[in-house]
Amino acid sequence: MSDGGSGGKRVAVFLQGGDEQARAAASGAPLNVFVQAADPTGLRLRVFTPTREKGSSDSAAIAALSAVQARVGLLDVVEVAQGDPGAGGEVQSAQLCGGEWVLRQGLATAREVQADLSPVGLAGAGAWVGSTGRPNLIVEVASLVELDAFTPDDAAISAVNRATDTTGLVLYTLGGPGRVDVSFRAFGPLKGFTEDAASSNMLACLIGVMGGRGQLPGDANLLRAAQRRPGQPARLTAQFAPLRDGVEVWVGGLAAPDAPN
Repeated sequence: MSDGGSGGKRVAVFLQGGDEQARAAASGAPLNVFVQAADPTGLRLRVFTPTREKGSSDSAAIAALSAVQARVGLLDVVEVAQGDPGAGGEVQSAQLCGGEWVLRQGLATAREVQADLSPVGLAGAGAWVGSTGRPNLIVEVASLVELDAFTPDDAAISAVNRATDTTGLVLYTLGGPGRVDVSFRAFGPLKGFTEDAASSNMLACLIGVMGGRGQLPGDANLLRAAQRRPGQPARLTAQFAPLRDGVEVWVGGLAAPDAPN
C-alpha cells in the first residue's frame, strides 16, 4: 500500500500479527504495519522496518486505517494505538475527513527566530520555528523553482538545526500545481534521514507557522499540501482550527492499495 496517492511512502499492511520482524524483512517494503487488534472504535498496531521495530508511523497508521476500514466498519472518529504495549506505546485520535483519514498532531505553535541560513544557501531568508512538541525550522522560499532546485547538505542542515535548537528543516512556498495550498520539502538529518517523503508532523509545524504569519486559507478549515521530494512526491491533507495559542492540526491523506499482503 502506498500512502499519499501518487508517490508518498510504500507501506506493507499485514492484517494479522505474529513473527513480525521476519515478515517485515521479507516484504520488500520500507515500512510494515501489523494489525494486532481492530474493532469499530480503533486499531492496535505495531510498525517495523526490515531491521527493527519503528514504534510509530503516521503513514503506517493511515495505510492500516484505509485497509481495515470496510472490514470492521470503523467509526468516523477512532483511536489508533501504536508500538509495543509493554513499553507504553502511543495513542492518537484519527478521523475520516472527506474520504481521507487524518491523525491528530496536536497544537502547532510558531515563533520567529534569528538564524544564519547561509550554510544552507538561504542567506537573508526569514526563519520561524514551528512545533507540536518537536520543533522544526521553517523557511519560506520565493518560488516552486527555488524549492525544487534546493540541494540538501546533511552537515549544513544539521549545523543550522543545532544553532536554532530545532530537529528538522522545512522549506515551503505557497500554492503549486493541482490547486494545492502549499508546496514543501522536509529535511531531517538529526532525525536520521536526509529528506522525507510524507511528513505529517513536519507539515503540522509548517501549518502552525502559516497560521502565525496569516497565510492559512481564510475561507476553509482544510488545506491541501504537496510534498515534493524529488522522485517521490506525496499529497497530504490537513484539517486545522486556529486557536488563541496556535493552530490545532490533523494530517493525513489517501492510501492507494498496490497488492494484497
